[in-house]
Amino acid sequence: MDRGHLPNGWKVKKLGEVYDVRDGTHDSPKYLSEGYPLITSKNLKPNGLSFENIRYISEIDFNKINERSLVHKGDVLVAMIGTIGNPTIVELEPNFAIKNVALMKVINNQNSYFLKYYLETNYVRSKMQREAKGTTQKFVGLGYLRDFPMICPPINEQKQIVAILDEAFEGIDQAIRNTEKNLANARELFDSYLNKIFTQKGDGWEEGKLGQIATFRNGLNFTKSSKGESIKIVGVKDFQNHFYIQENQLESVTIDADLKEIDILRKGDILTVRSNGNKELIGRCVLADNLLEKTSHSGFTIRIRIEKENIYPSFIVYFLKSKDLRKQLAESGGGISISSLNQESLSQIKINFPSLVEQKFIVQNINELDAETQRLEIIYRQKLAALNELKQSILQKAFTGQLTK
Repeated sequence: MDRGHLPNGWKVKKLGEVYDVRDGTHDSPKYLSEGYPLITSKNLKPNGLSFENIRYISEIDFNKINERSLVHKGDVLVAMIGTIGNPTIVELEPNFAIKNVALMKVINNQNSYFLKYYLETNYVRSKMQREAKGTTQKFVGLGYLRDFPMICPPINEQKQIVAILDEAFEGIDQAIRNTEKNLANARELFDSYLNKIFTQKGDGWEEGKLGQIATFRNGLNFTKSSKGESIKIVGVKDFQNHFYIQENQLESVTIDADLKEIDILRKGDILTVRSNGNKELIGRCVLADNLLEKTSHSGFTIRIRIEKENIYPSFIVYFLKSKDLRKQLAESGGGISISSLNQESLSQIKINFPSLVEQKFIVQNINELDAETQRLEIIYRQKLAALNELKQSILQKAFTGQLTK
């Protein structure tokens, strides 16, 4: 931001000189099952506040926080941790308190939408992220925000800029929403196709349980102090949405003693997540192809080894990735803070399967649809990136005076 190239009448001031900048609580009040909503940085979205996964506090804590940071309609809320600098305008009269969120109140006829657009520029976001403090959790303080540089055109030009940006972004935002919908629909179409295959039993298909066609084995437990053989290990973080184990991304670990033959992964082995704090990850699976190095899997996973010659491992992987089965596995995970799956629950899973030839034919069709789905997803993500770059280009012009010349 070069002050020497700003239009006549434009100034650079401190944010605290232009807006009344305050902050909410940084304490951890007692959370309740109901009460007064507490907005955090996670609830600040570009299109407004989100009340998903909201936490509640007592009236006493609510009043205590609002003694210094009472939120009103038209105020701008800014994340101080996490997605630092992410702004949201309060569109309705609120009835909530804020935590780890800066409150910016409009004074001296300034424009809250002008401030929101300014905070959304790459310049501001990158500067705040770069200058944030902290190691495990980055944050910006109230003093930092009050001293942050703010471009200030005359009020009439602020209104003009906001009007131009509103009109330009209306079409861009609609295009972004349509593209995001197309992206979701592409994956949903694939998931529906996959689910349909494994919920409708075809002619000549056999019915059985997973335990009748496979054996199971829990993974290895080891610590940093373990002394023995060094091997490659597949952990929960290596699953993601992969179909095959990504060998080049695996970490090497040291286990106690030498790796037993029974614990070495081989081609066709399937791994599934056994234990995790997130229920949605329970049952995620990945397939072993030819592994060049000696590889095993962590204690948070279970190995499924197909023991029948008439079963195609890739067919089982797609079955385990189908929507209904994933839901069943997630719901079967016991535990309160840590969800887990066991060998017994896996062995009882019912499965229908055709001949080996038809299994391979089905897998080929799924692979082709998956490839097409991924191609479309790449196109939609590229379009989203281009649309967001266009928004930033327009914002850059807006805050260098090029839209009002």
